[in-house]
Amino acid sequence: MKLTNQQLNHFETEGYLVVEDVIDPITVLDPLVKEYEGVLNNFANELFGKGEIKDLYQDLDFSERLTQIYIDSGKVHNQYFDFSLPQTGIKYDTPMWHGPAVFNVLTCPQLLDVVESVIGSEIYCNPVQHVRFKPPEQYAPLNEDGSVQFGATKWHQDNGVVNEDADETDMLTVWVPVWDASEEDGCLHLVPKSHKDGLNIHCPIEGTVAMPDDVFKKQDAISIPMKRGSVLLMHRLTCHGSLPNLSKRIRWSLDLRYNPIGQSSGRLAFPGFNAKSSINPDTVLKNPVIWDSMWKDARKKLAAQEDPDYNRWSSDHPACA
Repeated sequence: MKLTNQQLNHFETEGYLVVEDVIDPITVLDPLVKEYEGVLNNFANELFGKGEIKDLYQDLDFSERLTQIYIDSGKVHNQYFDFSLPQTGIKYDTPMWHGPAVFNVLTCPQLLDVVESVIGSEIYCNPVQHVRFKPPEQYAPLNEDGSVQFGATKWHQDNGVVNEDADETDMLTVWVPVWDASEEDGCLHLVPKSHKDGLNIHCPIEGTVAMPDDVFKKQDAISIPMKRGSVLLMHRLTCHGSLPNLSKRIRWSLDLRYNPIGQSSGRLAFPGFNAKSSINPDTVLKNPVIWDSMWKDARKKLAAQEDPDYNRWSSDHPACA
């Protein structure tokens, strides 16, 4: 699927674009769900063996089971399912998941055709990407300060969560709802045209970074509800976050990023790969087992050293007071 000139103009003008019917739910997303059902089953058995949950909850559907496990254990265990590593505290056994169904989403030909329309045919799969299981706020475990664990995502720009070496990288964010994402479910919201205002100050907060409300036009934000199979493209400087999940099921999405081959990923310690190339097609990674081993090698290396610096921002900035 190639984008039309009208779609490209919308992306360039507004800083975002929703493209419908890109990823086939039956052949691409359903296998992803099935794969994660197996991951969840293994995780439930592990926690049950440790006495951290009182039941395996095998009779519940995926959303109900994961939510109940979060409730029982008192913690949102996103890292167990993620296909990236955390920025701090990496150990030799830090959990992560790099299964073939995830790889098939990252390398989905129809998705890469859309990406190619924006950044060209030489496509690098940027490693700053995640799976997001946002639990219903009414059931989610709480932090010590009473806030919801893994609640609404704070306002930020994706250029702001990578190092300076990627400031000139033509990085494209692709947000993929695995299930329908309504406002009630906690879909994304963003500020149209905000990419034209440049990179804003971000402040370190709760293990991540976020923009202060007064450095961007928060009042211009719009919600982006989406259907399964559609994708949201965002410019690296588009201001965005997510709404709280006020529904009764998890909001499941993939947060992916791509950039032209040869440009910096902004997180050099993590492994990306060539996803598509017309110039050097032999360099394209096609084996998910190799992708998995790349991440295991990176984990081993990072566990043996001090944490790299992934954050350019300081809480001492006046805007962060």
